[in-house]
Amino acid sequence: MMAMTAPINILIVEDSPTQTKLLRLILEDNGYAVDSASNGIKALECIRHKKPNLIITDIVMPEMDGFALCKALKNDPELNHIPIMLLTSLSDPHDVIKGLQAGADNFLTKPYEDTFLVSRIHYIIANQELRKTTNAGSAVEIMFAGQKYFINSDRMQVIDLLLSTYENAVQKTNQLKKAHNDLIDIYRQLEQKNIELEKLNQNLQHALTEVKTLSGLLPICAHCKKIRDDQGYWNQIETYMAKRIDVEFTHGICPSCAKKFFPDTAQKMS
Repeated sequence: MMAMTAPINILIVEDSPTQTKLLRLILEDNGYAVDSASNGIKALECIRHKKPNLIITDIVMPEMDGFALCKALKNDPELNHIPIMLLTSLSDPHDVIKGLQAGADNFLTKPYEDTFLVSRIHYIIANQELRKTTNAGSAVEIMFAGQKYFINSDRMQVIDLLLSTYENAVQKTNQLKKAHNDLIDIYRQLEQKNIELEKLNQNLQHALTEVKTLSGLLPICAHCKKIRDDQGYWNQIETYMAKRIDVEFTHGICPSCAKKFFPDTAQKMS
């Protein structure tokens, strides 16, 4: 019998229960075993008890943030081989410098797409053995935004981090392009709706001009039932109404009048 391959274990370090749950669902749906910790200190306890294959950690957390956790792990000879992915908005370029200083292996910008996250995990796991064989380089001093930084990361780690930063930038660009195209589609739909609404308004205005509203007092003769119009002329009620509403009158007789004026006929019809 072939030995069963143990699932890859990933530790989530995140102080938001909601974000932890969402990330856990994505990872478990893709076949990963998942543990979680709410901050860096609790994460260190979990890692010393059970070493994960990968750590995905938020940066801003109470007690110990993601940078401090990353630095603590990379300074521990027993744990520095574990790859670390930092969750960040990358709103500040200093995050990249701090990530290099702390020894982070990868960045993932928030919000992220499920497929992009999984592809980054596949890449990290596939290159984990290669990272083990690379030697750390000497410290490099750099100046950024008027401040001096010392970077003590090996070449493979720097390449991985820069590649992940670039891929995140490309992903965000694609998302912006899609959002831009979606906005164009929505704008076109709104234009079409405006055209339809304008046409509907025109039809309504046309209909209103054809319907003359009856309002105010309506003089009517008590004897012959003629109606006096605005010019003072007396009209048959049928003529008067036909000029103002789109109806035609037909003559009939109601049951009461039939009994009163034509009793014989009414009796036969009943």
